[in-house]
Amino acid sequence: MTVTDSPTLRAAVPPADAGAAEGWSAPAWVPTRALGRTVLLTGLFLVLGVALGRVDLVLLAAPFAIGAAVGLRRMPRSAPELTIDADGDHIVEGGEVHAAVTVGNPDVIPYDLVVLRTRTSPWVKLEDADRPFAVRVEPDGWTAVDLSGRAVRWGRQDVGPAAARVAACGGLLACRPVVVPAAGVRVYPETEPFAATEALPAAAGLVGNHRSRRPGEGGELAGVRPFAPGDRLRRIDWRVSLRTRDLHVAATLSDRDAEVLLLLDVLGEAGVSGGVEGKASVLDTTVRAAAAIAEHYLQRGDRVSLAEYGSTARRLRAATGRRQYLTVLEWLLDVRASSDSAEDFVFGAHNVSSDALVVVLTPLVDPRAADMLAGLVQSGRFTVAVDTLPADASAAASGPFTELATRLWRMERENVLGRLREHGVPVVTWAGAGSLDLVLRDVARLASAPRGR
Repeated sequence: MTVTDSPTLRAAVPPADAGAAEGWSAPAWVPTRALGRTVLLTGLFLVLGVALGRVDLVLLAAPFAIGAAVGLRRMPRSAPELTIDADGDHIVEGGEVHAAVTVGNPDVIPYDLVVLRTRTSPWVKLEDADRPFAVRVEPDGWTAVDLSGRAVRWGRQDVGPAAARVAACGGLLACRPVVVPAAGVRVYPETEPFAATEALPAAAGLVGNHRSRRPGEGGELAGVRPFAPGDRLRRIDWRVSLRTRDLHVAATLSDRDAEVLLLLDVLGEAGVSGGVEGKASVLDTTVRAAAAIAEHYLQRGDRVSLAEYGSTARRLRAATGRRQYLTVLEWLLDVRASSDSAEDFVFGAHNVSSDALVVVLTPLVDPRAADMLAGLVQSGRFTVAVDTLPADASAAASGPFTELATRLWRMERENVLGRLREHGVPVVTWAGAGSLDLVLRDVARLASAPRGR
């Protein structure tokens, strides 16, 4: 398969710690080459004038000396102040990003020229971000350069770092580059439309929207039984009571919430990510599908938790409500492909509640993921596998036998899918709205069947 690493930043400015690498303690004002040439010519004319006894050479040196003295009569004492501001609230893939680079002059002399340059993440397309900007800053003032563009992929993207080079005193003094770190922008994944109409196989909470098999206060009729102390009068079934001459009440099944565990397979990346308007890689499909499924079930009042199957083994506890949805989006921003391919990752039935529905988002290209799925199903957990592999993914090979290697790799993967179905693991390809309806119907039917002891 074709594996893509995270994109690297374009080399537009030096890194933020470049000053420390060169041994600087802080930005400082240093003479420019113009000042060096002025001092050299002044000294040369004076020496020649004295040595040769020529007054005209001394007069030629006078303008250079007077110009340098006038330019340096007031020298800057403070370094310029550089900041990056980025509007990073509630940005979704394809949304607008507004940023600004501001340079301030805390000194009492003007800056003749300020050259600003920034670099940004390739997934943040800012207009004219790659070219330098030349501005002028007045004493005790500031100047901002506005940058606007679009964020084309989810994740924590960077605007910056930025560097500024300042010239003052008529170009005789220059400040060493001032570098500031990047400003982070949170770009949330675009949630694909998803709506599952089938009921969940199990409900274990105290309250909720799903019918459970336990008696209690709810809207689903479970039958009629004799009146018992503690029953509410409004539950009395008068037709049955008048016919039997004994009080009977209508029994109902309690409405409870369910827990949904979204398990993200991050053992590897496949496909090429083209952003919100291009092709989707495995991680793109996984993150967007997880956000859509979590949003759907949280709006219904269910509890949703997330976990990673990889080297990091991150996990988000189960909760409900809009606050949990925002937490899920923040959690998804840090999803990365696992870097360690030799370590054995342990995730089994002991990590999952017995009544939870486990939705595993996986490309099914690593045999460890298939073994984990089979183990969950054999332990009696309600498990659904969502295939996130792109249709155009190919084997990790290059050369004249690439097509043949891809065909063999596809055949091996089909064998894995067949073995999973033999073990009772339902596998469905993610296709947006209604992707899980058929498979959830089968899982709910199996959950309602009697279990052997």
